Amino acid sequence: MPAVGIPTSGNNKEYVGNLTPYVLATCIVAAMGGLIFGYDIGISGGVTSMDSFLKKFFPAVYRKKEEDKTTNQYCQYDSQTLTMFTSSLYLAALIASIIAATVTRKFGRKLSMLFGGLLFMAGAIINGAAKAVWMLILGRMLLGFGIGFSNQSVPLYLSEMAPYRFRGALNIGFQLSITIGILVANVLNYFFAKIHGGWGWRLSLGGAMVPALIITIGSLVLPDTPNSMIERGQHDEAKAKLQRIRGVDDVSEEFSDLVAASDASKQIEDPWRNLLKRKYRPHLSMAILIPFFQQLTGINVIMFYAPVLFNTIGFGSDASLMSAVITGSVNVLATMVSIYGVDKWGRRFLFLQGGAQMLICQAVVTACIGAKFGVDGTPGELPKWYAIVVVIFICTYVAGFAWSWGPLGWLVPSEIFPLEIRSAAQSVNVSVNMIFTFIVAQIFLTMLCHLKFGLFLFFAFFVFVMSIFIYYFLPETKGIPIEEMGRVWRTHWYWKRFVSEEEDHPNGGYEMGKAGQTVKNV
Repeated sequence: MPAVGIPTSGNNKEYVGNLTPYVLATCIVAAMGGLIFGYDIGISGGVTSMDSFLKKFFPAVYRKKEEDKTTNQYCQYDSQTLTMFTSSLYLAALIASIIAATVTRKFGRKLSMLFGGLLFMAGAIINGAAKAVWMLILGRMLLGFGIGFSNQSVPLYLSEMAPYRFRGALNIGFQLSITIGILVANVLNYFFAKIHGGWGWRLSLGGAMVPALIITIGSLVLPDTPNSMIERGQHDEAKAKLQRIRGVDDVSEEFSDLVAASDASKQIEDPWRNLLKRKYRPHLSMAILIPFFQQLTGINVIMFYAPVLFNTIGFGSDASLMSAVITGSVNVLATMVSIYGVDKWGRRFLFLQGGAQMLICQAVVTACIGAKFGVDGTPGELPKWYAIVVVIFICTYVAGFAWSWGPLGWLVPSEIFPLEIRSAAQSVNVSVNMIFTFIVAQIFLTMLCHLKFGLFLFFAFFVFVMSIFIYYFLPETKGIPIEEMGRVWRTHWYWKRFVSEEEDHPNGGYEMGKAGQTVKNV
């Protein structure tokens, strides 16, 4: 067997172009689309730990938490209504991502971003003004529609705009925005929870209008990608745009390849059905398995319910929000490590190192919580130093995720799809992500109640499995132009049986060769 997962082709195309201030500013603005996703992840967990919020909308949970001090700590938040408030967003995002695939393909990435911002803003307004649980659920669904559109379009936009040598770092700007959104939400929750009168949760939920405004305004000022413009027949404008974002006049080779890919994609009448073809087996597998595994790292358990989790392991209500701020800060800093290293060390190295780090931390946290809580969930007086140890290992776990599965779970799928299936495959990626985010969010508290400290072992098992999957089945995509990605599958020990040079693309083996020419790998 050849070196596992590593492409061996010796014919590597290199397009001209620089990392211009124009494309850097453009990618920074576009990446801010991640703020709405991150803000929501951070806000939902913090708000559900606020007593005033629970008393108004989920009084049964509040009574179980506050009035029955003998309640098993593992089960005090076990409420399907409460988890439906959090997870209903992801069902809506699933539906929106399917619609967004058509919008993104036919009308461009910018329009999807605009829809995402407007829908998210409407949801924020309804949630901030909520008087009943049904208003909360409606607002969450609108937030979900917004996230579905933005998560469909922003990673594609970044991968298409960025020069291939810097694609990893610029694309991870999306994940960095997610982590910043989580951190900002945690900080706001910490201070809003202190507002006298108990209405701070309205500011937390309504504050989502700010990141919504950012992506809405950004979508109006951003340029379209050359790939999208060519796809819609705007060849002259696309070439001028490509010259500007690459900072050079001679972009004929890359432009010809973009046109060739667009011509090939237009021969595809139904990209959804086309996804099922044998030659797209590796792409479809990654579009399903990477987001599936990303959610089963257990990270959303930490980020959704960090305040709840810390409260459960012995922190007071105020201290639990502060602990969530700490994990949010670690998340941001560790994502910056990924931005620095993803195009230097490669995707596979970060995946595998982060997986090993998460696995070790999950084992330690399991031992710590199991030793003190046992199976009955009554720890008695928990020493402060003990709780600090748990927080340290949780932060180390968060860091491992933040420079591996967090950013790479969005980067790798967005860069491996050929243009003819790109929007549909990205929709599959987002849909699977949202399905399993919904499932994990909906059943986590029930699983915590029944599996107790064994819940962390449940996620640790999947971290082990996904690391094995990455080692054997994911080829390295560092430094390969996005429109030439087909060769990594043709040289992979396993996937080459599905993708032969003859069937991969009509222009001779490259996913994109020069228009009218045959370019072969040797």
